[in-house]
Amino acid sequence: MEKAHGTGQAFGRRAVLRSSLAVAGAAALPPLAAAAPAQALSGRPSADWGVQAGDVTTSSGLVWVRSDRRARMVVETSATESFRTVRRWTGPLVGPETDFTGRTALRGLPPGEEIHYRVLLADPDDPRRTGRPVYGTFRTAPALRKDVRFVWSGDLAGQGWGINPDRGGYRIFEQMRRLDPDFFLCSGDNVYADNPIAPSVVLPDGSTWRNVTTEEKSKVAETLAEFRGAFRYNLLDANLRRFNAQVPTVVQWDDHEVHNNWYPGQILDDARYAEKRVDVLSARSLRAFTEYFPVSTHRPDADGRVYRVLRHGPLLDVFVLDMRTYRNANSPGRQPDDSQGILGARQLRWLKRELSRSRAVWKVIAADMPLGLVVTDGPVNFEAVAQGDPGAPLGRELQIAELLRHIKHQRITGTVWLTADVHYTSAQHYDPARAAFKDFAPFWEFVSGPLNAGGFPAVKLDGTFGPEQPFVRAPATANVPPGQGSQFFGEVAIDAEGGELTVRLRDEDGAVLFTKVLQPGRVGQ
Repeated sequence: MEKAHGTGQAFGRRAVLRSSLAVAGAAALPPLAAAAPAQALSGRPSADWGVQAGDVTTSSGLVWVRSDRRARMVVETSATESFRTVRRWTGPLVGPETDFTGRTALRGLPPGEEIHYRVLLADPDDPRRTGRPVYGTFRTAPALRKDVRFVWSGDLAGQGWGINPDRGGYRIFEQMRRLDPDFFLCSGDNVYADNPIAPSVVLPDGSTWRNVTTEEKSKVAETLAEFRGAFRYNLLDANLRRFNAQVPTVVQWDDHEVHNNWYPGQILDDARYAEKRVDVLSARSLRAFTEYFPVSTHRPDADGRVYRVLRHGPLLDVFVLDMRTYRNANSPGRQPDDSQGILGARQLRWLKRELSRSRAVWKVIAADMPLGLVVTDGPVNFEAVAQGDPGAPLGRELQIAELLRHIKHQRITGTVWLTADVHYTSAQHYDPARAAFKDFAPFWEFVSGPLNAGGFPAVKLDGTFGPEQPFVRAPATANVPPGQGSQFFGEVAIDAEGGELTVRLRDEDGAVLFTKVLQPGRVGQ
């Protein structure tokens, strides 16, 4: 029997979002121009873009906000939605250097508890003058065994399919919010910096798809201001702002935060771009990414990496990978020796070390690209790990083979791979009995997405690691718009009593398409 999760607190969590819901009630916010100088604005600072929490642990979390002017960020937390007793956290002074965004780290929180918070923006010249508070909630990770539920997906506002007011915007976020998950894992392509959003698109049946549009999203992103505008665009959607106020995020990035299929050192052959150096574009995008998401590994005194591990109590560790920043160039993938691969040597060492240290029952490896699905980049090159040759590992497969071998030989149990990227949903079981490379233990990989982007047909499987695909749901034609059975998300639930992990692949309306229950410590399931 399935256990209800959070049913006793869901109403309270929704009720506490009264301010955020009021903000979210409008179909769209003002145009995405940079905030005006303080002297040009009357009244008090405003946080119309909502709030977010991210990278929540047993005792900490990051809270994000964006102001409409220079302001001091202040966060107040409480154990109850009445805020009768509060703890105050003084955050940064936000200004134009961060596009008026700010993050405040909350530390010393109680484990496994509901945290109610509100963000106030104070006039830096008169701290008594504060704007209307914006409310949010999150649950800290438990210190003891407790049911866990989270959702994952990726790919937002792709292929020109933006916020369509006629269909209620990004409706999928409302379906995910209703599940009241502990967190949301976004598997990359949070924005499509290389895909402009036009006011309308004529559909094959002659009808018209309408988009909310902005100046920054009218072209590909090249400048820092345009990348900031791309990340800001999604926050125009009321469903997403409401979701952010209730569900903390674990976010990673992939290619479309910069340009389709990019890799370090690439020089673009794209007439839309005046700036051809992808290293310049990716640096600008990463800065905007870290300004617009609460990511714990991006601090002034750190190395600014996206990859990290989030420990969610004794049942779950989430290993967030960056398969974009450290990869080698896309190629036919037939190299017999490839130490850089898709992760880079340093990230691979980190991943092996942290997997070996993990004592969690389940170890979710959050990959921004699938392992055994053949994702191409042009007629001869390949974009992901697999390259269509079902034989012994070559190219980037060599690095994955090394990792899988390490997991087996170190007796690391409970690994599950989650990803998005391909714009459909599927389940793959990898088994050495079917594989050309046999020195690994069987495991599962689950694919979901897109959130709001074009749906695409399924790609082929590569037999190197012995994948079998018991489920796939994908459109028959390319670039199927949202609303035509082409949008998906996944749900993971871990039972505290028995430790079973249940994966459900769902469609945009929340219907369960496929379910798989995995038992802890069992090999070859």
